Amino acid sequence: MSQSGMIINVARFEYLGEINWAIVEGDMLRLIDRPYTTTADLLDDKEYLLSLIKYQKSNLIPIADAKLLSPVTGNRRVICQGANYTQHMKESGLDPDAKTYNMFFNKSSASICSAYDDIVKPKHVSLLDYEIELGLVIGKSIDSEIEVTDDNLWQYVAAIVITNDVSARDVQIPEMQFFKGKSYRTFCPVGPYLCLLDQHSIKYLNQLELTLSVNGEIRQKDSTENWIYKPAETLTELSSFSNLETGDLVLTGTPNGCALRLPSPAIVKLFSLLPEAFRWKKFKQIQGKRSQYLKSGDKINAVITSSDNKIHLGQQCNRIVSA
Repeated sequence: MSQSGMIINVARFEYLGEINWAIVEGDMLRLIDRPYTTTADLLDDKEYLLSLIKYQKSNLIPIADAKLLSPVTGNRRVICQGANYTQHMKESGLDPDAKTYNMFFNKSSASICSAYDDIVKPKHVSLLDYEIELGLVIGKSIDSEIEVTDDNLWQYVAAIVITNDVSARDVQIPEMQFFKGKSYRTFCPVGPYLCLLDQHSIKYLNQLELTLSVNGEIRQKDSTENWIYKPAETLTELSSFSNLETGDLVLTGTPNGCALRLPSPAIVKLFSLLPEAFRWKKFKQIQGKRSQYLKSGDKINAVITSSDNKIHLGQQCNRIVSA
């Protein structure tokens, strides 16, 4: 095996009324000759899938003829890291020098949708935000505290995928409801492709470039080399208090450039002295003046690639619609 490793993109799709999996080859889908019900089933067969690069040469379907679905099935947990890029911490009102912990929260698996589905903005939400993130798909169950290192990381991260941690800021922050504010249906576009990595290609995790644009304007652009907490450290800590199963999805934080802007920690502290109702009314008034928040009709494009383009996770293209 080449030291550069094996890298393949797979897709889950609907074609002629049936749901199948395929290897992505340019603008074609090469049908995989085994049925998989869930992402976990697929990942349990990862070695076989990697071998198909060399051997299977038939059953091609044009991508344009298929309906691509989320390659992460919604029967697993979605665990998120918060404030994992320094500049995003600052725009979120956090002091990078004061934060000495890895922030975790959950997102409902019901929020998972495809890379091309419409994102539905609930009627009561006015501050709808975007957050491009690299998703790690767990490849080995963890039920005890372990030490994950750069050397054994490939055993626990089977694949990577583009995700968008869509957030209702006017629910998440005033109500202090991360789970609720980030979990409405369609609030987690995933895909279009699931990129399978082996022990030699896992090195690319720290070399990926994330770009998100809204209506053609780039809003977020950064590299995973700027993570504060990298995957091995994150999974080690997660294992100390949480079980993980094959097919679970871990979102690794978003770069700066979100619609949300909070004042400095000192101003936030002063605001905390105000009566609660008045404080959150002012928060919504101030944030509501920011044109960056998503509106019905807006189109979001999200791309993650390696600098040498050996990894390209496809492109998310989602449109905002009102409920």
